[in-house]
Amino acid sequence: MLDFRHETFLTLCSCRSYTKAAEILHLTQPAVSQHMKHLEELYGCRLIDTSNRKIRLTQQGEQLREFAMTVFSDAKHFKENIQSPQTAPMQFSFGATLSIGEYVMPGILSRLLNRYPDLKIHMSVANTQVLLERLNSGELDFIVVEGLFDQSQYDSTLFSLERFVPVCSPKSELAQGAASFKKLTESRLILREQGSGTREIFENILQKNNYSLHAFQKVIEIGNMAAIKKMVADDLGITFLFEVAGRKEIEEGRLAVIHIPGFSEQREFNFVLLKDSYFRSRYLTIYELLKQTFLEIQD
Repeated sequence: MLDFRHETFLTLCSCRSYTKAAEILHLTQPAVSQHMKHLEELYGCRLIDTSNRKIRLTQQGEQLREFAMTVFSDAKHFKENIQSPQTAPMQFSFGATLSIGEYVMPGILSRLLNRYPDLKIHMSVANTQVLLERLNSGELDFIVVEGLFDQSQYDSTLFSLERFVPVCSPKSELAQGAASFKKLTESRLILREQGSGTREIFENILQKNNYSLHAFQKVIEIGNMAAIKKMVADDLGITFLFEVAGRKEIEEGRLAVIHIPGFSEQREFNFVLLKDSYFRSRYLTIYELLKQTFLEIQD
């Protein structure tokens, strides 16, 4: 089992500051430094590079970070599992980003709970970065995310491919015929707050098409997708979203997909675990259950 100095190391990795790490752990700064010195002597290599007054992990430091995160997370989950009777119902705690948590998971979980009434499920909804942090700390078993992340740092499996589309009110002139990206910039853009997966994906698409948010005459940030869809339906602006998040409104004629010639974007929804987790096979069994239920709903 890894000792308390590895916890100090993970805290330092997270905040990238000896001072902040000491505050979080209620230690002195020299104590944090001593813990790092001990680990570097233990492993016989440099773990942290502090040149240019910035804390950067060495290659060996990155390897230890990945290993230590998985060990501490698995230890926490192992303790919870071993204290539960073998006959206890299946339970899991996971996180989902907004589009997935609000528009994909409710149907899946409803069907699963009808089929398996004894299931115990906890779902947290937050942006990708927050969920990754909670996964790293062992608070969540796995996460399902729409946002961009470093896939080399995690064990990830494709959950689904979803269309990412521009939408407007059916009353808008943009709903009639084709429209260019340049034409769209004349409209008010209503989008999610910074840090959301949807926002990050949209900004990447703009960059790919040689545009930025500054190209739009008016930009409004709203942290609630239901509010964004209502404002767009009322012809107060346009937005980009996952088609699955606006499917009901599109089918009922309250939103219209804007046709941009040559525009076709799909993005991954990913099922994400910590690397080399002891519970990997168990989590992948849950993945198969969630995925199969999702496919049943689509039929």
